[in-house]
Amino acid sequence: MSTQLPVRARLAVAATRGVAAVSRATGRGDGSVIGGRVGLGIDPRLLRRLAAGRQVALVSGTNGKTTTTRLTAAAIGVLGQVASNPFGANLPNGHVSALALAPHTSYAALEVDEHYLPHACDAARPRVIAMLNLTRDQLDRAMEVAMIARLWRDTVRGRHLHVVANADDPLVVWAADAAEEVSWVAAGQRWHDDSEVCPECGSAIERVPHANGTAIHWRCTGCALARPNPQWTLDDEAVIDPDGNRHDVKLSLPGRVNRANAMMALAVAARFGVRPNEALPRLAEVTSVAGRYAVVERDGKAIRLLLAKNPAGWLEAFDMAEQAPTLLCINARDPDGLDTSWLFDVDFAPLRGCRVLISGERAYDLGVRLAVNDIDFVHVRSFTDALATMPDGRAEVIANYTAFQQIRAELNRVD
Repeated sequence: MSTQLPVRARLAVAATRGVAAVSRATGRGDGSVIGGRVGLGIDPRLLRRLAAGRQVALVSGTNGKTTTTRLTAAAIGVLGQVASNPFGANLPNGHVSALALAPHTSYAALEVDEHYLPHACDAARPRVIAMLNLTRDQLDRAMEVAMIARLWRDTVRGRHLHVVANADDPLVVWAADAAEEVSWVAAGQRWHDDSEVCPECGSAIERVPHANGTAIHWRCTGCALARPNPQWTLDDEAVIDPDGNRHDVKLSLPGRVNRANAMMALAVAARFGVRPNEALPRLAEVTSVAGRYAVVERDGKAIRLLLAKNPAGWLEAFDMAEQAPTLLCINARDPDGLDTSWLFDVDFAPLRGCRVLISGERAYDLGVRLAVNDIDFVHVRSFTDALATMPDGRAEVIANYTAFQQIRAELNRVD
């Protein structure tokens, strides 16, 4: 594809790839961000040029973007090589790097930061957009969730594209309802605190629970906004497609949330003509996503790494974690958000009965929250100290973004 580009764009692609390669070789990172930044500096229209002629799927939401994008790329991969940004570089720099590093692919699956969805739509002109969920995140700098829902709604209105949307999230439904074509997926919603009020009229959202306590229907008490009938549903460990066919989902990734992410990926791939039974074996081959869910053997421990960056993410992490010694690690750097007050929105009760250790630059903030929740804990200074105090066997590590990256880097250094 690069040979069809203007000379300036070809130079920008070469610079993107070269800078990314140097970044990787010097151990500074995977080069996704810096490479794309250089390329866009040379040709500001580079993303649009690289996306032209490809069939593109965009994946966005507060939680699960990286995993769902990885699964979507695997599913669409039935048709051929897929350009993607597997390490979560979800801004224009990362999109440019992903496309520049795979210049001859006909397909792309790109994770997109929820604030940048309009920009990505303008530049990449996607065939499909997957809308996963909207919840609070990085309270000191992120837009209020209803504002993002409005942004998404305005983005899809009037565009010729197909939206795959979570029918269980009222904010997502309201946003996606403005699209010309929508596939509704019953992906679930454990965290309700950000969708108690209707984004259309401000009335209360009413949920009708199933006998087991899971919400199976919701509606606004003041207007017509209500849960649409989903075409894709999840039945225990099986996905039921729009034709009523049942497909067993056998994943290497843990938790119900990842089965829901897989269902979203199958629904996106179906818009490209991929049948679920063709895609499922490829989804089963995904064992970790940018280090998440990976189990690392170290000093007699089987350590699993889980990322949790906001209240909704912590709920899902607790669902995936086993009853085992657990290290919780919290930082508050710029990529994490500087405000840690969101910790008081998390119910840490699932950790009762576990041996809990805490670490990170804001461990004391976490300790106060755990004390309020009557969770016993031990403070350790580092990941190495945590390992020294844990018994042999299974161990869980749940960390927010920069803390997760620190622990992952430490494990890689030992390897």
